[in-house]
Amino acid sequence: MNVIFLLIAAGGAVAIGFLCAFVWAVRSGQFDDTCTPAVRVLLDEADRQPFPLRVEGASDADRSH
Repeated sequence: MNVIFLLIAAGGAVAIGFLCAFVWAVRSGQFDDTCTPAVRVLLDEADRQPFPLRVEGASDADRSH
């Protein structure tokens, strides 16, 4: 019977820990913008470069392989 009380107390402590973590996440702004991250992958970046920059001193023969 003592084990049941121990498990109930441990479960309550874990539940209170998760509740505190959730309240902290809400107050710190984790859930402020829920739409943009899902759509961000579909948007093009304006400053994205299609090819890597040329390295100074590298010739075209070095980049052929």
